[in-house]
Amino acid sequence: MRARHNRSWTVADGSRATAGSRSRAAARSRTRAAGRRIGAVAGVLCALLVSPGPAHAAGQPQPYRYPGGVQDVAGAAKNTDGPVLKPDTAYRSVIKPQGKLYFQVVLDGTSDAYVSAVAVPGPPGAKLAYGDSIKVSLQNADGDTCDSQRRSIGSAQYPHPIAAYAYRALRRSLSTCQEPGTYYMVVERESDAASTPGDWSLELRYSTEPTTKTAGPSTAPSGWPSASPAAPTGAPQRRHGGSGFNDATALSEGQWRDSIRPGETLFFSVPLDWGQQLFATAGLDSIATAKDGYVGSALSLQLYNPGRGLVSGASAPYDGKQKEAALEPLAPVAYENRYAPADQVSAMRFSGPYYLEVSLSPEVGQTFGDTPYDVTLGLTVRGQAKSGPAYAGRAPDFGAPAPSADDSAMKLLAAVAIGTGTVLVAGLGVWTLVARRRAAAPAPQGFGPPAAW
Repeated sequence: MRARHNRSWTVADGSRATAGSRSRAAARSRTRAAGRRIGAVAGVLCALLVSPGPAHAAGQPQPYRYPGGVQDVAGAAKNTDGPVLKPDTAYRSVIKPQGKLYFQVVLDGTSDAYVSAVAVPGPPGAKLAYGDSIKVSLQNADGDTCDSQRRSIGSAQYPHPIAAYAYRALRRSLSTCQEPGTYYMVVERESDAASTPGDWSLELRYSTEPTTKTAGPSTAPSGWPSASPAAPTGAPQRRHGGSGFNDATALSEGQWRDSIRPGETLFFSVPLDWGQQLFATAGLDSIATAKDGYVGSALSLQLYNPGRGLVSGASAPYDGKQKEAALEPLAPVAYENRYAPADQVSAMRFSGPYYLEVSLSPEVGQTFGDTPYDVTLGLTVRGQAKSGPAYAGRAPDFGAPAPSADDSAMKLLAAVAIGTGTVLVAGLGVWTLVARRRAAAPAPQGFGPPAAW
């Protein structure tokens, strides 16, 4: 601040002040202003540390999260017009009611291949029926179906993401879909006449898995443990789920708690290595005040493998009292599971992140109140990690999720905390320096700040 070049001035009480007293007053004012600025910065940063995330602050369910760099693509009505998809690349598309879309993939003769589609029904509040579904098929040039999977909305008849996958397996016992060349990914949507006729968004992905260097067992393991373990003990830790496969929050064994709004879907991932077995439950807490009502399929728990193929699912009703949905005991992760006739066992064929999708029916909000509800995940992982197959190439990652929302938040929290400490320390240092210079400086002889400045 520059000092005005007048030797005295009138203060509020009408007395006269000298230039020296004016300079000292100005220095005190600058010190107080610096303190206020430091306090304001600290207050803002502290507010950032304790403020809730934007999604929950807004009080609305989060929309489905697509990965960064996703490419928009339009499917074709004819196979030869379908766009060519590249491996390990995320694509976004749309499909209309009763729609049928073709996409092309070029496969070699040395790798298994997987194509997946995540359907995101909409808009929020749309009316859906049990049979509303998505089907993914992989076909060869002769129109033979290598594999297909259909996923329906099921009893949870409200908008929530559903995913399906299909694959081409290279096996000596098979006579079709073994040669290299152009194959066709076909995505079909079936819609009930009474359902809301809006477009559904799609996330598409194509990945490959190399064959093994040597031939191994060609039958699925049997005799794995099927008795559910005791529930994990200890106080649940809070982690907020992601809004899609791409930002799923990573969890380990234990109890985890989150809040979920009616109509919302949360995603979590659990890393499983070869030989490990997962047991999972999702429990909905009771409400504080008793209220009559009943929702048949209130809480939905679905498990997907790293290729985004459905493994298993469970649901639970809700009447205001605590309820739990539990997955049936699953086979340990094994490469040979792919030879099992049961889809639930065959899907446990990869090591990597397995995805838990938790959805809460909007009817819960209509019946018991449109507020967040606490949900607790209980996870138990049995078995020591084993060595996996000797792949003839790079092991697949199927587009493993980026750091979860909570992981990113913690990194930001740490950065802000470090920044807060740095600013406070620096600010206090400046404040102390100002005070020391004030004390050490001689009385001013002229105008303006002391010469030491």
